[in-house]
Amino acid sequence: MDDKFEFSASERAETLALYAELKERVGDSLEPGDEQRLRQHIGQLMEGQQIVRDAFGLNPVLTEMQTARILVEETSLKRDAVIAILLRYSVESGLLTVDDVERDYGQSVARILHGLRRIKELYQKNPVVESENFRNLLLSFAEDMRVILIMIADRVNLMRQIRDTTNDELRREVSQEAAYLYAPLAHKLGLYKLKSELEDLSLKYLEHDAYYLIKEKLSETKQSRDAYIKRFIQPISDKLTQAGLKFHIKGRTKSIHSIWQKMKKQKCGFEGVYDLFAIRIIIDCPEDIEKQQCWQAYSIVTDMYQPNPKRLRDWLSVPKSNGYESLHITVLGPDQKWVEIQIRTERMDEVAERGVAAHWRYKGVKGQSGMDEWLTFIRQMLETSDGREAMDQFRMDLYEDEVYVFTPKGDLLKFPKGATVLDMAYHIHSKIGSACVGARVNNKVVTFRYLLQSGDQVEIMTSSQQHPKQEWLSIVKTSRAKAKIRLALKETQQKDGLMAKEMIERKFKNRKIDFDESTMMHVIKKLGFKTTSEFYRQVADQTLDLGIVIDKYLELQQGEQAVIGDNQARSAEDFVLEESKAQQQMPQNDDVLVIDRNLKGIDYQLARCCNPIYGDDVFGFVTVSGGIKIHRTDCPNAPELRRRFGYRVVRAKWSGKGASQYSITLRVIGQDDIGIVNNLTNIISKEERLVLRSINIDSSDGLFRGNIVVMINDLTRLEALIKRLRTVKGVKQVERI
Repeated sequence: MDDKFEFSASERAETLALYAELKERVGDSLEPGDEQRLRQHIGQLMEGQQIVRDAFGLNPVLTEMQTARILVEETSLKRDAVIAILLRYSVESGLLTVDDVERDYGQSVARILHGLRRIKELYQKNPVVESENFRNLLLSFAEDMRVILIMIADRVNLMRQIRDTTNDELRREVSQEAAYLYAPLAHKLGLYKLKSELEDLSLKYLEHDAYYLIKEKLSETKQSRDAYIKRFIQPISDKLTQAGLKFHIKGRTKSIHSIWQKMKKQKCGFEGVYDLFAIRIIIDCPEDIEKQQCWQAYSIVTDMYQPNPKRLRDWLSVPKSNGYESLHITVLGPDQKWVEIQIRTERMDEVAERGVAAHWRYKGVKGQSGMDEWLTFIRQMLETSDGREAMDQFRMDLYEDEVYVFTPKGDLLKFPKGATVLDMAYHIHSKIGSACVGARVNNKVVTFRYLLQSGDQVEIMTSSQQHPKQEWLSIVKTSRAKAKIRLALKETQQKDGLMAKEMIERKFKNRKIDFDESTMMHVIKKLGFKTTSEFYRQVADQTLDLGIVIDKYLELQQGEQAVIGDNQARSAEDFVLEESKAQQQMPQNDDVLVIDRNLKGIDYQLARCCNPIYGDDVFGFVTVSGGIKIHRTDCPNAPELRRRFGYRVVRAKWSGKGASQYSITLRVIGQDDIGIVNNLTNIISKEERLVLRSINIDSSDGLFRGNIVVMINDLTRLEALIKRLRTVKGVKQVERI
């Protein structure tokens, strides 16, 4: 309903009556000028026709008044919380800003309204609310605990008002949220009256027949039920007093919702539920005789009423893992009604109610790190007048060690503080983690190093070219992600090792060289590798030329003998005598190997360590098998080859035109902007006689680094391509490797 409306006479009267009641309740906490500004503001809303009814057709000004009354009655919160409620509609509809509120009413009221606005924004992300994680995120997002109390009171009021609505679908949605979210929150805070009302009203709207079935079964009046409990308790109290025990007894009738849950759990009808009434006997005694007096009370009760042995729960002898201690029995009371009795001491009751939230966990509401102790403190504050006043000064400081983030579908995931996008990727699946290149967080592209923040909506981005790296172990926070990365690295090393071994053995077989494992280990050591895994990785990546490996292998196998002549040891004298003959057989310094694709009679290959192409300055290196490897003159291996094997180096040059295509790898570095990869590939695709073989991009801290492998004809075309790639916006560096 988008049309603005006028207050009806009844709405006007009820609004004024509620305002007067609230003024009387919280007037002593108001500051000078508060009441005048509020009265003027509400008067303007009532007269100005500036408000719109909500989806249920309710008057939002009136419902805010009703919510404020519930909050004051149940929590005794005063000025700041009440003013925030009364101004909430105006702030949400744009009639006031949070800054306006801070100027007129102070920072505390503004903070509450800011928290309410953040919660509204959180809901707009379409979260899955029926989860413990969402409750916890809600608590951490609210910033001020009064925000949560206002939301609980608001939902109780809404549940009361929508009884006669015709919008059944929306009423069901509101009721489901009350059951999944607000009732457990009220339970955590010890607001048991509101918690029971939320549960009962949710059951009434969601399972109408079940609610009225149980209500009819409990057709006795509250007075008669209280009378039954009193009649049940009185003889027990007399016997316990005669035994000299110091104690007090609490008795209550279980709620309709609680009875319905027991019917479903026990799969029985109403008559099959044993404990419609619950009694708690709390004994005051020293800690060293607690068990003795609890069992004494048990004996007195079971002597008077027949117990059900199947319903005995002894958490005295062996307490629950959360520290909960109590003795539960179910007995058959007057009129053949089953009644549950809990026997415990004052200390046990204190632990159950306030210590590490054991009672909440017992009821099925699991706690999270730090939260239960904090909520217990809030509950204690609510139960004392001083605490209620202190609530106005209390600011939430929770979840220093946890963050909650959304998936695109609205699911919530919990991570330790400091967790990154990469942690989330591995949490979802190992394959997604290993292929993660970054994420869209709140529709903004970030790297996988981004630290997750509570409330973030995260969509993981992956690439088939991405692979886990050793440095990732220092990026992730969770042990789960670390374990998966280590496993992936191990699998990659094994795969690389097998591939590299196959490549080496195949090359050796082609060259008709016998492969010896021990000699190869010496080769790995001689080449300067500390681990075999690193050696095999470079072989698999083709960053290490297999020709160098084979040369080193043959050198060690032949005891570093010369690779010319008959390899017979000769004296210096013999060498001098045959010097002229040797000189005649060796090529002159001016001889040049001309490289042409039509060259016949000479076995030559282009070295993979530097990938020369037509137009590069090159030289030839004679291998042991007689073939020639063509290297660039600026090849990383060139200095070592010339120093150790200068007699194998021959001059070389290209002949003809670059008719063949050569594999070239370019390293590109630049700013991590959306679409930059697409711009790079567009330039390459427009080049004639040029083929893109692969592209691998890795983002980090706002920068990207990547390798592009292309097939190209000659050096001139390569230099032109590099020049064009450098013109792309955001590209900082392009170089050939």
